[in-house]
Amino acid sequence: MSAPIIKLRPEECTDAAAIQAAIDRLALSGGILQLPELDLTLDRGLELRSGVELRGCGARTILRKGASRIHPLNGYHNYGMRDVPLESSAGLEVGMTVTIFDDKRRWFLATFARITWIDGLWVGLDQGLESDYDATEHARLVTTFPLIFGQSIHRAALRDLTLDGNRDANPHGIDGCRNGAVYFTRGDGIEITGVRESGYNGDGLSFQMCSRMTIRDCSFSHNVGNGLHPGAGSTDIRFENCRSEGNDAYGLFFCVRANHITTSGCTLANNKEAGISIGARDCFNLIEDCDIANNGGPGISVRPDPKPVEVHSCTVRRCRFSGNALTWGRGQIEIAGDARDIVIEQSTLDGGGRTIGVLTTDRVAAVFLDRNNMPNCRAETQGNGFGSKRTIFVCGADHCQPDHYRHLSIHHP
Repeated sequence: MSAPIIKLRPEECTDAAAIQAAIDRLALSGGILQLPELDLTLDRGLELRSGVELRGCGARTILRKGASRIHPLNGYHNYGMRDVPLESSAGLEVGMTVTIFDDKRRWFLATFARITWIDGLWVGLDQGLESDYDATEHARLVTTFPLIFGQSIHRAALRDLTLDGNRDANPHGIDGCRNGAVYFTRGDGIEITGVRESGYNGDGLSFQMCSRMTIRDCSFSHNVGNGLHPGAGSTDIRFENCRSEGNDAYGLFFCVRANHITTSGCTLANNKEAGISIGARDCFNLIEDCDIANNGGPGISVRPDPKPVEVHSCTVRRCRFSGNALTWGRGQIEIAGDARDIVIEQSTLDGGGRTIGVLTTDRVAAVFLDRNNMPNCRAETQGNGFGSKRTIFVCGADHCQPDHYRHLSIHHP
């Protein structure tokens, strides 16, 4: 039996609350929610539910982040509590999504939550506070939120939407581990296709502790943070034919233990930091057929993580590098720390007369180069750890096995 399709009319999409109500109703049975052509400013994030596919009409369905507002906290606010006192609750409504932080705890310890009740100056939250927040450090509730997000959902999809982060009207950025224009945590089996996102004060796409995701034919550009941020143990992920361009941080930032990921046919260009950054426990990843060009840092930067959390067992295949390391770095690819068992094959690394092809630091081991072309490089290689023997391993999403998910408490066949 095919999934039911509910097509909303423009008069049924007057605000984010109306669309959220339709998502929630459809979640009872599952199915497809088709948005019409519209240009809608959101006063809250849209929360995707398990079994729901949210569709738009491509460039003709635009969801725009509303301008953020600040509500200073008043009184005592401590870890785990599901309410906060404000100096003023004017303009807030039940159902809105907000972020709470202070000057010291603005990043990983920020709290993202939905308002569940308002009683005078007190506001209830559907999540406990991630930390104590100090009034002397300007503790505040801000209407900062992902445009679309999901928490602990499975078999959901997001397709054919245009998302505008409206960064000029949103000066309050949040760490990508907690937020993003599109954000998922503890999700499984999510597909994102045909999404065009730009201009968010934070990461374009961030997901944490997720598995079996596919991101295809999407673009995430001109964000204050990273374009793409697979993080916190995310496993069995596919990026296919995506673009990440002009972001203020990295094009693709592999966070901690992002593994068994395939990045294929993607463009990572003109980002202020590296095109791709790989770090602690980011292993068994495959990067193939990608264009990585004109980034501020190296095309690929392997971060200097030590054993036992070193990067290992990754392959770069049939990629094209050019014009990278514009503002920092000396190589088109730079590998640091105790990284080992890195294969770079059938790729072109154009040094532009300025940079080295592949640069390694002292403790790197077992970097294997095979059939690469390195024109205009000051030197093709520099550093330690280059070997003539290929380490045998398999990598990428196609080779994920059941025990590769055990850190997520997920048991896939």
